[in-house]
Amino acid sequence: MLARTAAATARVVRARTAAGPAGLRTYSAEVGGQPLKGPADNAFNRERAAVKAHAAATSDLWRKLSIYVVIPALLISGANAYRLWNEHWEHWEHMPPLEERPAYPYLNVRTKNYFWGDGDKTLFWNDKVNFHKKE
Repeated sequence: MLARTAAATARVVRARTAAGPAGLRTYSAEVGGQPLKGPADNAFNRERAAVKAHAAATSDLWRKLSIYVVIPALLISGANAYRLWNEHWEHWEHMPPLEERPAYPYLNVRTKNYFWGDGDKTLFWNDKVNFHKKE
């Protein structure tokens, strides 16, 4: 009798695996080839399987967008920035030297000296591109 109960229990507990949505494994208990309605087949587990399938599809979409849209957009914008950088410095070479440029009254207005350096140059002063004629 005990052996017979154990065999019946083994048949009931035996889980059959099948490929579900998005390659997920689903488990169902069965007795004599008939699926059981129980903990393996309920609304919660069906909802969880749907959520996992949706997450797999959505993550695949974002992976494809990242690879096929974002990376080419970054390469194109980087090439454009490089072209504009070179164009800017080509234009800068054709300008007169800094010392010969006119000193307009609205340039380099100082109401008081800066507390660093000689007091005349801003914190990010670059001698190659900034020039201040003291008058």
